[in-house]
Amino acid sequence: MTQGLLRETEVQMKKAVEALENDLKSIRTGRASPALVERLQVEYYGTLTPLNQLATISAPEPQLLAIRPYDPSSLRDIERAILSSDLGLTPNNDGKLIRLNIPPLNEERRTELARLVGRRAEEYKVTIRNYRRDTLAELREFEKEKLISEDEFYRARDDLQELTDRYIEQIDQVQARKEQEIKEI
Repeated sequence: MTQGLLRETEVQMKKAVEALENDLKSIRTGRASPALVERLQVEYYGTLTPLNQLATISAPEPQLLAIRPYDPSSLRDIERAILSSDLGLTPNNDGKLIRLNIPPLNEERRTELARLVGRRAEEYKVTIRNYRRDTLAELREFEKEKLISEDEFYRARDDLQELTDRYIEQIDQVQARKEQEIKEI
């Protein structure tokens, strides 16, 4: 009973780490990456749609992104979405293609992005801790209802703490990797 609950919690924690990795892909580093804009929401015929469903995104050069919409009439909408995003990029529209020049990051912007990565990582750590709290409450309930013994409760609690520590460490590693990417010149 406790092992099944711990397995469910581990799956949730693993998904949280994967979500953090996906979330951090949208944070700009010094080089162009399609992941930077692919999840950008574009208002297309009154519906918010991810950019990767409206256009092909490529990085033909290390400092350039090219966005080619499937429907040329959506160029203006894509351009508007890029301008209103917090990316700090100005699109160049030639009527068929949008080009995004990725300027090198200055030291101030690098520090700001590293802080943003830290905040996002902390949000996911809180999520992991919330999973731990919820699972611990369920374990206490099992013990109270005499579904598990006191020894089983303490053993499961220790296993849960180990699990939590392991996933918090993974989040720290993801955060350190992204901060290193940002600080590379």
